[in-house]
Amino acid sequence: MKRSDAIPSTFLGDYPRLLAEVSETGRLPRRDELDAFRELGERAAEAGHGLRELIGLYLGRTRTLWSTLPGVARAAGAAERGRTGDAVLAAVEAAIAALGEGHERAQRLAVRQEEGERREFIDDLLYGRSDLGRLAERAQRFGLRLAHAHTVAVAAGVEKYDDVHPTVCRIERELLGRFGPRDVLLSTKEGRLVCIAASGDRDVLDCFVALAEDPGPHYAGARRVAVGREHPGAGGVVRSYEEALGALDLADQLRLPEGRLNASELLVFPVLLRDRAAMADLVRTVLGPLTGARGGAGPLLDTLAAYAAAGYVNAEAARRLGVSVRTFSYRLERIRGLTGYNPGDALHRFTLETAAMGARLLGWPENEL
Repeated sequence: MKRSDAIPSTFLGDYPRLLAEVSETGRLPRRDELDAFRELGERAAEAGHGLRELIGLYLGRTRTLWSTLPGVARAAGAAERGRTGDAVLAAVEAAIAALGEGHERAQRLAVRQEEGERREFIDDLLYGRSDLGRLAERAQRFGLRLAHAHTVAVAAGVEKYDDVHPTVCRIERELLGRFGPRDVLLSTKEGRLVCIAASGDRDVLDCFVALAEDPGPHYAGARRVAVGREHPGAGGVVRSYEEALGALDLADQLRLPEGRLNASELLVFPVLLRDRAAMADLVRTVLGPLTGARGGAGPLLDTLAAYAAAGYVNAEAARRLGVSVRTFSYRLERIRGLTGYNPGDALHRFTLETAAMGARLLGWPENEL
């Protein structure tokens, strides 16, 4: 809300009359009078006046009126003046408390409205559900200039994130503290934390990824953070967001190690899945015989995955699987015997690895092809 230094005396309402009556009768403010002060507090907040300035107006008028109040002026002695003063101060306290309630109520309402508009903007932006020109106008209010290229990063935590999650608040404080109001927007969507940053602000994006992975002691870090590619315009934000979500889904399907994912490094997988029928045929043809192994195809698929992740070094792959090198070598021989493909041959190895990745993407052998 806007701020104004000068508060019109109209926001005093019937305050002078109340003080005069209380000084004469010693009565407490009535409910309707307090409701009127609450309304004045709301109106002051809506007009952009701060609570401190509003209270200053009332206390200043109290000091001005004090010596002229009928009860104070006619008080015969110190004791009577004390009783009258106590009654007036009690009325001042009640009036200011009512003003504060109204002012805070208006501010809470304004925050809820602002958050509602922000949430609606985020939904429209990430799903591309609004006119691009209108969306660009709304974006300026939230610190984004959609004419620029933007990159979207999405963090998936062990637990779901929302706008009041301690980790979200922590990351938001850190980003604002380090970079101030730059071309960046932080929000939550479907339990994930989303950061939209101008592509020129790579330091902001890198900082977000680092904080999401390790927000500090007593905060829940993200399992994975996926970063989409940079694209221009409002449509580019949607595309980058979808790429980041796709990278998270692929990482879960492929059981990739936790940490940062770049959508640009995973482009091969959409290509592989573009012809699902061909991929399913490859998996059935190459890996189908593994179902005849004792224990099923699962352990041998894990062997192929560990072998690839270890750079085709037997000892490292065995360590990752928690088995001896001898056991690992036996499994490789078993794969060769069942499939006819030799993991030691470069072309055969590529075929096996591609089929193993396809199996994970298609959910085989749990799902029939």
